[in-house]
Amino acid sequence: MAEIDGFDLDRSTAQAWAEFQGRLAEVVSMMDDSGDLTIGTDTGAAERGPYVRFSSPGRDSIRVEAASNAELGEHFQLSLDDLAAMEDMGWQPPQVSEGPNFWAEVSQENSDQVAELAVAALRDVYGVQHPVFLAPDQLAEVLHPPAPIEGPGRGLERASLAPPVEFRCILPRDRHHLTELVDAELTELYGHPPIRDEEGDVAIRVGSTMIFLRTASDAQEVVVFAAVVHDLEGRSRAAEVLNDLNVEARWVKFQLVRDRVFVTISVPARPFVAAHLHQAVRIMSDVADGIDDELATKLKGRTTFSDRGDGS
Repeated sequence: MAEIDGFDLDRSTAQAWAEFQGRLAEVVSMMDDSGDLTIGTDTGAAERGPYVRFSSPGRDSIRVEAASNAELGEHFQLSLDDLAAMEDMGWQPPQVSEGPNFWAEVSQENSDQVAELAVAALRDVYGVQHPVFLAPDQLAEVLHPPAPIEGPGRGLERASLAPPVEFRCILPRDRHHLTELVDAELTELYGHPPIRDEEGDVAIRVGSTMIFLRTASDAQEVVVFAAVVHDLEGRSRAAEVLNDLNVEARWVKFQLVRDRVFVTISVPARPFVAAHLHQAVRIMSDVADGIDDELATKLKGRTTFSDRGDGS
């Protein structure tokens, strides 16, 4: 089984933001005056949430704006400390001549600079915990990776990119091939390529939390997992509670790893059956988003984002 003992949520999140920032810089470097790019936040609320917007007002020029209190809804208003933090990062404050938002304008060759500004605002001021919490309909262009390099034993054949109804199963050649099969399915499911960290783990938003997917090094399985409780008190008590849960659970397994509780499900991948992956994601989504609060209370721990900003 693919080991998850060394999984570090903070490291994985930092790596995901770094990857997102790099891809965002690449997209911005190719912008022209034909359209804007807005990266919003999926707040689930009717009022206006945080966003950043990129445009190209002139040749080889990039402008980025970030929502200020004049644009944000009541529950997303920035504090005085937040406003000061924006200026410390390098954002210009709202001005009558420039509009109601924070802004910055640089040469297009410095696209990495505006991408860094945008990520800092989204992550550190607006409180977006992970790129998967950005509005899904804004992610496709930014997250679309460059075309893979084809070669012997590399790349994903066009036939395997077809919807699940057009194939029943595929025998992966190796871990790389299995990863490509998984990515193709997740892209079909969510509308954009998945976000991976340097260890190759994929993050998927589930309500207020996340689940992760990891392909085994021997390409035998895909492990779907979530860290549902952190910093719990009393390992003996936790072991008893998890043992009872494992007796009752049909598909998933609860694991105690130091002071954290993981819930996992293993999807056999030789052969790889897309429908099985879809089913596992649905099962894990229901479990992770449905049990984390109750289990954290029972074990005197915290859920994944209970002590993190939520942008409100």
